[in-house]
Amino acid sequence: MTSLHLDLLVPRTAAIIAILQIVNNLLSVHPYAIIISLDFSKAFDTLRHSTLLQKFAQLDIPDVVYNWLVDYFACHSHCTKYGCSTSSVCQISDSIVQVSAIGPVSYVVNVSDLWAATPGNELCKYADDTYVIIPAANEHSRSAELDHIQHWAKTNNLTLNRHKSKEIIVTLSRRSKRAINLPSCLLGIERVTSLKILGVTITNKLSMSEHVRDVALKCSQSLHVIRVMC
Repeated sequence: MTSLHLDLLVPRTAAIIAILQIVNNLLSVHPYAIIISLDFSKAFDTLRHSTLLQKFAQLDIPDVVYNWLVDYFACHSHCTKYGCSTSSVCQISDSIVQVSAIGPVSYVVNVSDLWAATPGNELCKYADDTYVIIPAANEHSRSAELDHIQHWAKTNNLTLNRHKSKEIIVTLSRRSKRAINLPSCLLGIERVTSLKILGVTITNKLSMSEHVRDVALKCSQSLHVIRVMC
């Protein structure tokens, strides 16, 4: 079982290249590769502080840093004021601020113990974007892999949203004249012919032409506005 953790210090472009390299390597020995893009509902909002601090405690960090984190996540509360009325104070034991300095790093630590369940499968993580990459030989493991991830999510107070998760099967059929028998669709997971991976759209033929067209169109529209204003 393997997991590729793409640290936030790694530029997004390098993370995309790493994912595409894995897929390309699989296609050199398999007729197709499966990518499942996972969606966790409100991932940053439901992250449990106590669970997160347990995982921070397992890291080799100075005690003073860990104690600072404990203090940072302690005694958070919220209330709502409307006009002259103020609600009661509610203690907050979950959630991290996504745009804060500690937020994305905290999420990375939280998912550090999420691994692929089946040998040969890859699990790539970049912040809250998670992708399962499965070679053709392991297509039977898809349901078990999703069940494993769903169990991990439940343990960590997260919810795997299968209806927003996507599956794409990448083939390079031009390398072979033989027809490729693709596996049946997963229950509750939409199969698509193009998928946006970390902001870049790729097709089931490992092409980025659709993404290039979209970028060129946006550039053309921007240039048109500039010409009109000038």
